[in-house]
This record gives sequence, structure tokens and C-alpha cells, in this order.
Amino acid sequence: MSAAADARTRRRAWREVDGIVLLDKAAGMSSNQALQRARRLLSAAKGGHAGTLDPMATGMLPLCLGQATKACGALLGSSKAYRARIVLGAATDTGDADGIVITESAVPELSQDVLEGVLAGFTGAIEQVPPMYSALKRDGRPLYELARRGEQVPRDARPVRIERLELLAASPRELSIEVVCSKGTYIRVLGEDIARALGTCGHLGELRRLWVEPFEGERMVTLDEVDAWTGSRGASGENPPWLLPVDRAFSGLPRVDLDELQSLHLRQGRVLAACEVGPGAGRARAYGPEGRFLGLVVVDHEGRITVERLFVPGAGGAESLRA
Repeated sequence: MSAAADARTRRRAWREVDGIVLLDKAAGMSSNQALQRARRLLSAAKGGHAGTLDPMATGMLPLCLGQATKACGALLGSSKAYRARIVLGAATDTGDADGIVITESAVPELSQDVLEGVLAGFTGAIEQVPPMYSALKRDGRPLYELARRGEQVPRDARPVRIERLELLAASPRELSIEVVCSKGTYIRVLGEDIARALGTCGHLGELRRLWVEPFEGERMVTLDEVDAWTGSRGASGENPPWLLPVDRAFSGLPRVDLDELQSLHLRQGRVLAACEVGPGAGRARAYGPEGRFLGLVVVDHEGRITVERLFVPGAGGAESLRA
């Protein structure tokens, strides 16, 4: 960074921005690069991303800003959907088009029945061996660092689940598929394994993440759109219309509404005595008297409410212990 750029960074007026941006990440940048550019454009003081996308990949990258950074863990554990193009007959060291071709193999003639039969074998509970080019760590070092030095280390297979695997199109050397899968699924590995099951080798030519649960069907925004909004409205201090509220990360949970005194006690980390609550026992979203999202709670069978995680600044009690 130049001295001038460093000075501009120090002068930047960072502000508290709370919410989730569903970024449509472009190809050619890392997930962290996309996050930091969005943060700078919005002058957001704090941010993180949920679910890393490889530089080659495009699509939905949830950016969690401010209080929403506490929701990153929940989103990392969510189901995800992808559209991928598998190139048959050539394997790369990274498993995708950014790598160097290391193996080539003839591609057999593949009928529709053969293709659909092979894909069916990858549906449901399967095991994957994580790739060397991944952020998983061995003795505190990311595997991709070892891979770049030409090292290979043993990796244990991990269970994942493929909820849906659909063949969209096929040509003699390429397949286009759509996948809905559990957390921890490597689509690069899935592409390589499918190619191997077809009697050849392969790699991903393209990869696009379509959605991350619970944001299926939600509108994404590009960095260019963020930049344009910042140029026209950002100086006003208002939040953009595509900044989703923090509680959208937990839209599948029931809601508990609390009065002013209950809200105060909850923010202090106290257990609330038995009260009338709608959802019954289990996890729920808690809201204050003005509809402000307070955080996640657990309601027991007798109606007592215990803090799981608060999403408001200045909270004490259990939130301080859990942060």
C-alpha cells in the first residue's frame, strides 16, 4: 500500500453498519478481497464472510457486517446450491481451471443413462477426501501452502450430503450440473470424483454459487452496484436497500416478543421467568417492545427464556461470556 493510500485509510470515517450483504462475487478475486472492498465502500467498521468461494468461483457470498458477524457461524453450517461445469479428460493440480493440467485421459462415449446413473450414485450421504488446495490446516498451516510446495499429506475422508444432483447439459467433453449440498462439500472434489466414476479424469471449468440457506431466491448485489450506491447515496449515512437486517439469518426460527422489562433483563443475561410465549420449547428469535431484534434465546418447556446469543451492542451477562 502506498503512503497516500495508507493515509486515506487512516482518515477513513468507519461507521457501525449492521446487516448482511448478499454479494454476487466476481471471478478473479478471493472472498476476503471482496469483503474488504465492500467494507471500504460502505465504511463498515467490522465485517466477515460466510462460506469461502474460490477465486475462480462466482455467486452468492454473504457478507456479515457489524452485529451480523455473530451470524457467520450459523450461515457456514447452512445448505448451499451450486451450478458447475465439469471439463472431462484433463485433471489439474487445483481441481479447477485456475490450476495446471497434470493428467489427461480419453473420454469414453457416455449415454444419458450412464450419466444419470453415475450422478445418482453421488446423491445422498457420501464421503469426500478434502483437496490439498484448501484452507484446512495441518500442524497450524493451511494445506494450500503445503500444496504449493509440492507436498502431499494424508487427509481423512469426511461425510457430506448431496441433497440434489441434476444434469443440466452434456457434450462429449463437458457436463453441466446443479448441486444442493451440505456444509463442507467441495464441488471441485465432486467434479473430480464424477469424472473418475465415468472412466476418465476432469476438473471444474466454471463454478457459481446460486444460494446459501436461508437466502434462496434473494437478490444479490455486485461490487459495482455497491460502488454506484456509495457514490450517489453513501455520504448521507443511510443504509442501502439491499442491506438485509441481521435477523434474516435466522428467519426459520419462531419469534418471541418481550416487554421493556423483559428486554432489559435479557440484555443483562438473566433467565426470564415463565411467561406467555408463542413458539413453545426450543430456539427462538427474541424482539424488544419496538420490534428490535435482540438475539437468539432458548425457551424451555415451562416457558423460561435463556440467552443463547445477543445481537445488540453493550449487552452484558451471558452475552459477554459467549462473545
